Amino acid sequence: MSGQNKPDTPSEGERIEAAEREAARFRLLAQAEADRIPVEETTRAVPDRRRHG
Repeated sequence: MSGQNKPDTPSEGERIEAAEREAARFRLLAQAEADRIPVEETTRAVPDRRRHG
């Protein structure tokens, strides 16, 4: 039975794993984009709260 698949042809399990990896990658990228802080937010001036004196 193992001789039926060509070496360069992925099995059904390998195709499923590849699809799951791609879906996980997409979810991670979507989450990273949702969590991203716009550069405008990171460069905003913050008042100096240190005490002088």
